[in-house]
Amino acid sequence: MPTSFGLPSHPFGVLCSGSIMGQPVDSGDATWGALERVVAEVQATRAQMARLQAAEARLLTDAVDIVRAREQARTDKGHKGPHDLPLREISAELGAAMRLSDRTVQARMSAASTLRDSFAATFDALAQGRIDLAHASAIVDAGAVIADPVLREQYERIVLEAAGFETPHRLRAIARVVAGRIDPDLAEELRTRAAGQRRIRVVDLDDGMARLLADLPAVLAHAIHDRLTQMAQAERDAARTQAETAAETAAETAAETAAAPAEARAAEATPPDAREASGASTADAADAGGPDHIAERTPTLPGHPVQPGRPDAAQLTTGPQGDTRSLDELRADIFADLVLTGAPTGHGDGDTLAAIRAEVHITVPVLTAAGRSNEPALLAGYGPIDTDTARALAAGAPGWDRVMYHPHSGLPMAVDRYRPTAALKRFLRARDQRCRFPGCPHRPRRSDIDHTIDRALGGETTDDNLAHLCRRHHTLKHATAWRVRQLGDGVLEWTSPTRRRYTDKPVAGVQFVPSTAYTRLPAAPYDRDAPF
Repeated sequence: MPTSFGLPSHPFGVLCSGSIMGQPVDSGDATWGALERVVAEVQATRAQMARLQAAEARLLTDAVDIVRAREQARTDKGHKGPHDLPLREISAELGAAMRLSDRTVQARMSAASTLRDSFAATFDALAQGRIDLAHASAIVDAGAVIADPVLREQYERIVLEAAGFETPHRLRAIARVVAGRIDPDLAEELRTRAAGQRRIRVVDLDDGMARLLADLPAVLAHAIHDRLTQMAQAERDAARTQAETAAETAAETAAETAAAPAEARAAEATPPDAREASGASTADAADAGGPDHIAERTPTLPGHPVQPGRPDAAQLTTGPQGDTRSLDELRADIFADLVLTGAPTGHGDGDTLAAIRAEVHITVPVLTAAGRSNEPALLAGYGPIDTDTARALAAGAPGWDRVMYHPHSGLPMAVDRYRPTAALKRFLRARDQRCRFPGCPHRPRRSDIDHTIDRALGGETTDDNLAHLCRRHHTLKHATAWRVRQLGDGVLEWTSPTRRRYTDKPVAGVQFVPSTAYTRLPAAPYDRDAPF
């Protein structure tokens, strides 16, 4: 049955019948040929949508020009009244035509005007269909605060290049980093201002639920999430261990219970004198609790109700739903415990969970750590943070990696550490910073280190044959027609089943901004204590 777009509602069903979108399909190369046509049409459609988005933005900027003309005309005539009346009347007209609120239209007019007037290259890329509106919004949102036109142009050039191969979500994180490096003083001022907007609020949802939102400094928010994740994983592992132990105990008890009738038959065949002699030991065993008593104390598995007549059977749950809860549910339950009681009292061994410390990963430029530069520190998975927080975290860290970056490309060249660990793993974490499949945001902690060329096929365990892949894309690489190869300098080239090539570059090089801090350093040697 066709959808409203005229496409098959289940393409695989049509594929099996011998055609897709009117084209015959058998198997193998024909299948990928059909997919190639679909991909090409999707790309062409998205490019056309981007061009239409640019056309709409241009029309909205024309509306802004009309507003300005109306404002000037009112001023020239000496009209009094609210100064924004022209904006109200024009946005109301557009809102009625677009079936949007006039405030929504005003916001779109403002964004379109900023895009046209301050980010001309980005507007042109949108009009040509090379990026879409989500990419353009990511560029404008992070860069609109850069007042210096020269710095803003430098920012736009770097981020617009990344927009050619990054998703809007990943581009937004890159844009924050580049903006912070382009104008670190402004970035610090904005972070200080934003910290004054910390707040907690509740949004009511349906079905007896509500959403608790907290606006916090990024370091604290990521640390909270990390600690909750560690606690949830520890709780889930403990619940599974308890369930396995309970299952083993139940199996042993069942075996003992099954053996009891055989023992009774053997007792009947025993002479009376022998039974009397063994009576004392039998009574002792009964007092200590025989098989029936053991069965009564056997914990029940999660999700199994207590059986009638066994009121003391223990449920192997440490929360509302025991081992059936997802990681998200466990995080939410432990979060409620911590906030309401000050400790994870409702989840297993509270002391064990309370001992878990949050972990965040930051990159601090050595000159920033030494107080000789204001280049921002970076929080992994987020972007720039204030230098005071970064220095405090570095001072209290149990260990740190020293990463040497190339001065012209921004790519890591080497990693060492005063406390020995696996150097290669540290280098890969510093280089990759996420799963290396195009568009994937998963961090190295949640990813596998994969041999690009399988080790069983002669692939070496070196940085130019290793990359982080999350479990989803690790499986994709090995179990599907997707292929990947390394081009050098950490650049990966993925080839799809339709033989299209997609490049994924290390984020350190993508968001690199050449620093002038080194040229401003005095010639005198640095004679203070090491900043790290």
